[in-house]
Amino acid sequence: MSDLPASPVPQGRYAAAVLVGGLAYSAGMTPRRDGVLTVVGLVGEDVDVPTAAAAAGVAATNALVAVAEAAGGLDRIARCVRMTVYIACAEGFTALSAVADGASDVLAERLGEHALPVRAAVGVRALPGGAPVEVELTAAVKGET
Repeated sequence: MSDLPASPVPQGRYAAAVLVGGLAYSAGMTPRRDGVLTVVGLVGEDVDVPTAAAAAGVAATNALVAVAEAAGGLDRIARCVRMTVYIACAEGFTALSAVADGASDVLAERLGEHALPVRAAVGVRALPGGAPVEVELTAAVKGET
C-alpha cells in the first residue's frame, strides 16, 4: 500500500478495522512497529512531548493503514472524519494537544490538510502494554454508502 508499513496485527481478540456504512473504523492503535512498542511510559514523567508526539504519529500511521486496508486502499479514503488520541500521562500534564498534533501531522502529510478530521485528545492513566499514546481513527470511504 504505497509506502505505508505493513498492517498492524491485533494484540487481542478484535479486528484492526471494519468498514460499515461507508465509514472505516480503526481499533485503538498504539505506536508499534513489527508488533513491538517503540516507546513506553507516562507522558510528562517518562516520555517528553516531542517523543510522545512522534509516537502518536506512529500510532496514527498504524490506524491509517488499518482503515485503508478495510477500505480497499489508501486511494479509497475520501477523508478522515474523527480521531481520538489517548495519552497516558502524569498527573497534572496538560499539553495533550501538542502530543495529538503528532498524529494530525501524519494524516496531513499522507492525505493533505483537507483530509484532517475532528479530534479529541484525552489524558488517561494507562494504556495497553504501557504505551504512551493510542489512536482511533474513522474515515469516510469513496463510493460507499
